[in-house]
Amino acid sequence: MEWHVTDAESLAIIDREIDDTLLNSHSVYRHFSAAEYEITRRIIYATGDFEYRSLIEFSERALQAAAAALASRSTIVVDEGTLQAGIAKEVQNHFANPIYSATEVQTPPTKEKTHAAWGMETLAKRYPEGIFVVGKAPTALTILVDLIEAEKIRPVLIIATPPGFINIDAAKNSLKKHLIPNITINSRKGGATVAAAILDGLIDLAWEAYG
Repeated sequence: MEWHVTDAESLAIIDREIDDTLLNSHSVYRHFSAAEYEITRRIIYATGDFEYRSLIEFSERALQAAAAALASRSTIVVDEGTLQAGIAKEVQNHFANPIYSATEVQTPPTKEKTHAAWGMETLAKRYPEGIFVVGKAPTALTILVDLIEAEKIRPVLIIATPPGFINIDAAKNSLKKHLIPNITINSRKGGATVAAAILDGLIDLAWEAYG
């Protein structure tokens, strides 16, 4: 991400407010690694919501897996076009990973699956070891979990932040059981903006390590 002076000032304010919170409480936020903290402050900056400090969850080695996958130009599959547009410039300015949107896949009409789910299934089978980012459509995450359970795909990373996703615990447990690196939001909060902030941060961290 290209930073302007106002971006730096805003991030400094976030850092000060978080520091003030830590000084006045015995907070679990102290246990963030430097890289995890960077991702978290990006989300706060994008949303203005400090609650994400307690909502974001990183699986073991998620950041290491993300950096290696981005540097090796793994394909990125997202659930909808707005998210694709939001991260396309950042992706192309760094590792230039191929990026595809589930909702841009031509699908036959069906009552069994949403457009996002059908497109995600199609792309997942085409790129079974890709990076998958679900920012809006819970059904896209559900189909990914189903494909993982069926051993049809083995993602290198899943970022899942769909808002209002009621059964997120079941999805997270499945990802954990199958040792899929993942970054999720443990709440009904979320959205494409959150997913884009996470991926932007991961790209910058990977660029520092491999660029």
